[in-house]
Amino acid sequence: MVVLIRGAGDIATGIALRLWHCHIQVVMTDLPRPTAIRRTVCFSQAILLGKTTVEDVTAVFVSDLKEVAAVLHSGCIPVLADPDCLCRTEIRPDVLIDAILAKRNLGTKITDAPAVIGVGPGFTAGQDCHAVVETMRGHTLGRVILSGSAIPNTNMPGLIGGFTGERVLRAPADGIFHQAYEIGDRVQAGDVAGTVEGIPMRCTIGGVLRGILPDGTTVFKGMKSGDVDPRGHAEYCLQVSDKALAVGGGALEAVLRLSGVLKGR
Repeated sequence: MVVLIRGAGDIATGIALRLWHCHIQVVMTDLPRPTAIRRTVCFSQAILLGKTTVEDVTAVFVSDLKEVAAVLHSGCIPVLADPDCLCRTEIRPDVLIDAILAKRNLGTKITDAPAVIGVGPGFTAGQDCHAVVETMRGHTLGRVILSGSAIPNTNMPGLIGGFTGERVLRAPADGIFHQAYEIGDRVQAGDVAGTVEGIPMRCTIGGVLRGILPDGTTVFKGMKSGDVDPRGHAEYCLQVSDKALAVGGGALEAVLRLSGVLKGR
């Protein structure tokens, strides 16, 4: 079985790890210049670095579809710079998972693969996909929806360490972002984590910088550009989050359930 995952950010990476650990072959796509902030746990970084390892799995950038089979055979996950997922016509995956987390459907269709799974808001099972995986923190996180949609986006980050929106750092202006701290650094409320056109992006709480955009990224005012973890554990920066693993578990369940349906079980 081959699963093609559209998106290679932190949630998509959690999904890929769950599938890979269950001996399911995974191929991923993302932007030519990925905008994930939790870069230390995102397979999208393979596009910029050539290869990257998250926990015990390595992803490798592939510039030619002819290289996909060789990378899979080597025990690694191929990652392509293909935001529109055009590679699906040649790869012909058994399952396509849209894990971009754009809060809306950016073009995925129920006909893109024998089984199509949407992750989070913006998808409706039975219309543009066969199943949806819930991403909202709480009682239904990771649940598989076979009819209907995920909970609508609330624009409110999940509660971590007693904080929600306070932990997210947003670009103060349009322009080029310049980071002042590295992922894993400890910060205090008021610290300048980065600047945009000389305007400071300040932390509102103290903790460990869990994510931040790379230096030189083009941003717009209000764009999510960093994340402070108030729990203060630097090792969490190198581990897939509880949310990503829960969503990954839901995606794995959806893959297996839909595979059974396709085989007539």
